[in-house]
Amino acid sequence: MQAITVRDRDAGVGGLTLTELPYPHAAENDVIVRVHAAGFTPGELDWPGTWTDRAGRDRTPSVAGHELAGVVVELGYGTTGLTVGQRVFGLTDWSRDGSLAQYTAVEARNLAPLATDIDDAVAAALPISGLTAWQALFVHAGLATGQTVLVHGAAGGVGSIAVQLANAVGARVIGTGRSCDRDVVLGLGAHAFVDLGADPVEDAGEVDVVLDVIGGEVLERSTALVRAGGTLVTIAMPPTVRPKDGRAVFFVVEPDRSQLAHLAQRVREGRLKPIVGAVRPLAETADAFAPRRRIPGKTIIQVATEQEGKRP
Repeated sequence: MQAITVRDRDAGVGGLTLTELPYPHAAENDVIVRVHAAGFTPGELDWPGTWTDRAGRDRTPSVAGHELAGVVVELGYGTTGLTVGQRVFGLTDWSRDGSLAQYTAVEARNLAPLATDIDDAVAAALPISGLTAWQALFVHAGLATGQTVLVHGAAGGVGSIAVQLANAVGARVIGTGRSCDRDVVLGLGAHAFVDLGADPVEDAGEVDVVLDVIGGEVLERSTALVRAGGTLVTIAMPPTVRPKDGRAVFFVVEPDRSQLAHLAQRVREGRLKPIVGAVRPLAETADAFAPRRRIPGKTIIQVATEQEGKRP
């Protein structure tokens, strides 16, 4: 089968290479998925799990990518909850070969059923961004109706979904970004926008929750905006400054089948719309993520279609 692999830590996205690999083995509680669409986060090239397994052993060449939508083609021993031929979407393990491949082995619990009326590219854009936004807002911050949330990077993958989720529960949403993001962010349901290129973050005023995806100075200055009892949640870096009378949480997103299913149901009902940017074939993965003019939305790699691909 064909897959996109990485071997060199220092090569960046230019080191993503189309490679021939053996068909994967389904371990206990695994399924093999024929991948139709996959997502890739350039930041994963800095993650330890990309280069070593859970025991710390080198595992290169590593198959990149962790988000996928596809069809189950094989069940490992003891696997329950999914069936051969079922459409699924979700996350591959951080320390195992990923989704930029024609076939991949995934723990069944990391996947959720995918309805036939959700497009593969939309589904592949949902797992990391959707789960991160959900867990940040509701699991870690406990966002509730009537509260105010400040979402940094509100036009990005995580931020755009967070704006929609927060708005849907009746929170007041302030989004931040570049000036060119204003219309997108307000169109997603934000009540106000702060242009971080021109305005101080303090213009957002006092809030109950801050969701940070940027880190650095923006993260540090945002802590002062959290009102008593509020929460700052970040996925960028462990915070060095904390709200005076609130909490600060740094977390890494975790797979969750029930949360994936809930997000998918919102997509089906038209209440949630992941922003999909370019859709490119597997062979063009390295070029798709090379530094260039910014493309709105998440770039998705189309690996196959419903009609393509049989087990090699």
